[in-house]
Amino acid sequence: MSDKNFDTNPTHRNFYGRRHGKTLRRSQKGYLADDLGPLRPSGITLAENPGREPVDPAGFFEGDRPVWLEVGFGGGEHMVHMAAAYPEIGIIGCEPFINGVAMLVGKIKSAGVTNVSVHPGDARDLMDVLPDGTVAKAFLNYPDPWPKTRHHRRRFVTPEHLIPLHRVMAPGAEFRVATDIPSYVRQTLAEVPKAGFELVSLRAEAWPDWPSTRYEQKALREGRAATYISFRRV
Repeated sequence: MSDKNFDTNPTHRNFYGRRHGKTLRRSQKGYLADDLGPLRPSGITLAENPGREPVDPAGFFEGDRPVWLEVGFGGGEHMVHMAAAYPEIGIIGCEPFINGVAMLVGKIKSAGVTNVSVHPGDARDLMDVLPDGTVAKAFLNYPDPWPKTRHHRRRFVTPEHLIPLHRVMAPGAEFRVATDIPSYVRQTLAEVPKAGFELVSLRAEAWPDWPSTRYEQKALREGRAATYISFRRV
């Protein structure tokens, strides 16, 4: 895969979407002030690492372990569930929406999981500095739908995101996508294979280890069917 059309040493990136929502509760402010720091890996942001030097993900967790990546973890239900279900792995989540970050940190404390790392920012910044082939599994669950056609280029399933994702994933690694937006399904099926992934399954039923999230429940309440797609990195 060629990345010649993308800046691999960016000084600035366009960001679309919300970074802040409703006023945080006092407890959530405490999570961010007192508990986020130890969960946050260093050397990821442009400010910390302007030269975009590679960062060893073994330093994100205690011990050497397979690394999983969740892009846009929302409220953190899925990420915490996976960390608890698979204690032998280390999972890092990327989420620029600070309210979601606060929710996740609260869930991490309640669950007592220790094999997690949190980048409260753009997943592209993390993918810049991960070495080739370091991610054993990746998740994109109910991503921002950007429903207007003119905004589809802002979706994650575009070359700007998929080509770096392909680089950091190990050969044979699984990439899961869950969405309730039909046009997102179509774009995913069209774009992800172009970036070096092969389709493994397309299903209406969730994976056996899937925890139902609040986004899924909202979609089902509003009568939207979910689609669960698995790819393999080739």
